[in-house]
Amino acid sequence: MSTNTHRIRQTLENAILNGDYLPGARLDPDALAQQFACSRTPIRDVLQLLEASGLVQVLPKRGTYVTQWSFAELAERFEVMAEVEASCARLAARRITEAELVAFTAAQAACVAAAGTGDAEAYYASNTVFHHCLYRATHNSYLEAEALRLHRMLQPYRRLQLRSRNRIAGSLGEHQAILDAVRHGDAEAAAAATHAHIIVQGDRFHDLVAALREAIPAS
Repeated sequence: MSTNTHRIRQTLENAILNGDYLPGARLDPDALAQQFACSRTPIRDVLQLLEASGLVQVLPKRGTYVTQWSFAELAERFEVMAEVEASCARLAARRITEAELVAFTAAQAACVAAAGTGDAEAYYASNTVFHHCLYRATHNSYLEAEALRLHRMLQPYRRLQLRSRNRIAGSLGEHQAILDAVRHGDAEAAAAATHAHIIVQGDRFHDLVAALREAIPAS
């Protein structure tokens, strides 16, 4: 991958993950080529890479769009994410080092500080660090890579979820339960708390659907 292609990919990927392009938004290759002052070739290459990562979908004769799943597809992906992160927590509770526990605790403190401001975006940034600490503490590079891949794929939706009323406070309490279980080396409690934190069922799923409908009105 050329330096320019890598730069374009990073910039466009971050724009999608940061919500600058919402799920379902169309990506115009000509406009992107103009934006990045390049030909359509690196843009085409970048869109193919983003499609492979699950962030965009190329629809024949229609164009390229930021991935937007149906509610059923979204529930399935959160179900898988919950299982993967529960596995991460189980291993982290057994393998986390003292230095990693310090970083994990600091990440939760940053979440507490962000929650105090009521700023969902600031909270999400700290939340991302919290989850990455959990993945790293598995000391399983393959599982960490899979968790990171799924986290990035679901990031736009996980961010939207925080717009639901009282969700930040709920998330913060769930984080504390995960941290406490990991700190005490209780692998099964850590896995159960993490699974409950990620899974979207019942009221949590309806809240996510409502947030999606508010952010992405039906055309």
